Amino acid sequence: MEQRRVLVLARRDHAEAMRVAAGLTIFGHQVDLVFMREPVADTAANAAGAELLELTGIAPKTTVAAMADELPLLDAAALAAAIANSHAVLSL
Repeated sequence: MEQRRVLVLARRDHAEAMRVAAGLTIFGHQVDLVFMREPVADTAANAAGAELLELTGIAPKTTVAAMADELPLLDAAALAAAIANSHAVLSL
């Protein structure tokens, strides 16, 4: 199977987006994750998702300025480039 580059946009449900992104690595896909809309809340589900990201080697990015101290911040052009360079984009 051909390796695909998949971009997961965490817009509405950060915990679910982290779970889906980690799961996609099982198929050998290169997965990128971008947190959007608001900072990731400090919840048990998000902590578990962050652990999954670490285990799968996914280094998330963000479009949320308040998270720029923790993660690489993407501006509109960088986000557009990430979308254009992906085989598939999932919005969760």
